[in-house]
Amino acid sequence: MTARTRTLQWLAALALACLPALVVNTPWNLLPFGLLLLATSVLGIDRLWQARAVGQPALGTVAGLAAVVMLSAIVSMGWFGQDLREFDNHSRFVVIPWAMLWTCALRPRASALWVGALLGLFGALPVAVVQVAGGAWRAEAWTNAIVLADIVLMLMVLLVFCRPHGQWRWVATGLVAGCAVIVLTGSRGVWLGLLALLVAIGLGSRWRDGRTRLLTLAGLLAVAATLVLMVPGLSERLRLDELRQDVERLERGDTNSSAGARVERLWVAWDTFREHPLTGVGIDRFDEAMKRLPECALEQQSAPRCHLSHAHNDLAEWAATRGVPGVLLLLAIYGVPLLLFARLHRRSGHGKFRGPAAAGIMVVVGYALCGLTQSMFAHQITASFYVSIVGVLMGLAVLRARTVAAQPRG
Repeated sequence: MTARTRTLQWLAALALACLPALVVNTPWNLLPFGLLLLATSVLGIDRLWQARAVGQPALGTVAGLAAVVMLSAIVSMGWFGQDLREFDNHSRFVVIPWAMLWTCALRPRASALWVGALLGLFGALPVAVVQVAGGAWRAEAWTNAIVLADIVLMLMVLLVFCRPHGQWRWVATGLVAGCAVIVLTGSRGVWLGLLALLVAIGLGSRWRDGRTRLLTLAGLLAVAATLVLMVPGLSERLRLDELRQDVERLERGDTNSSAGARVERLWVAWDTFREHPLTGVGIDRFDEAMKRLPECALEQQSAPRCHLSHAHNDLAEWAATRGVPGVLLLLAIYGVPLLLFARLHRRSGHGKFRGPAAAGIMVVVGYALCGLTQSMFAHQITASFYVSIVGVLMGLAVLRARTVAAQPRG
């Protein structure tokens, strides 16, 4: 191995560690990963060119997906006369095939990603504790509380499914840190994703007896429920009482609450979709849809609920702003990587649900579940993390499948 090759692989491993380690723990977010990705791609451009056939046909599929996403954005913006600055979040989808090709070419160790996830969780906890101890009601790090909770959930997924052998103690410690951060954010939209992770852990445990796995899962859920009910202040921190009050207000027709505002936006999105089923009202123009409400119709209206710029729900957001093509495109953004990861997992040689392909499946599932209460691609951090981690995990899964296929059959 040449010195150049060793240097490229070391820098690639560093980039892989920086991706989860710094995403919410520093104000730089994904900038260090992006700079290392760019630098190593330029320095190893010949290796990327040589590796273009390694990831096929998955590489061609995700490249096609990225092209469709970007073309759709350009068409929508041209139709509504929008500034191309709105193209930013959609241009990020080119990172999926880029990161995948980069991973196939430079072959960084997957363990670097696991170490980065562990560091990310351990780093997020003191940041959250300091913010709450300093008087903040909800931990936000350098983003907002919902995004912080969603990304921490993704780090927990990487920690569990990219783990090396014999590291369950560190995994358990990291999961505890991640749960503590989520509690401090006060985010409720992440609960379904967290439940899906617990189910996957319970059903994927080392015991082969299905009954034992179900009992393990039931035990985990029982412990979580007991903590919520018994630990002083935890119910308040999780905003359970606030949720109950919001529901009661909704029953009286009052939408001026956190949950009520979300329901209101879903109705606005549905009415907008019915009026503009083919085009929507334009990318990133959900505030235009909100103007159908009398209290948001006036141009000088400054109520925060009228100017959130998104629907707090992936499906509602894409349906209202892009119509039927947007709905189909969103299904492809989640569905295409999910199918590719499922196929690669079958070829990975893992008898259990673990490895980069399994992590990829859970990342996509987690994003889809979190997208029920958040517009995941309306925020720079969640959009950038999705395209980066999906590309990297796809590349690692391809390498794993090729390694298994090259092994002699017994």
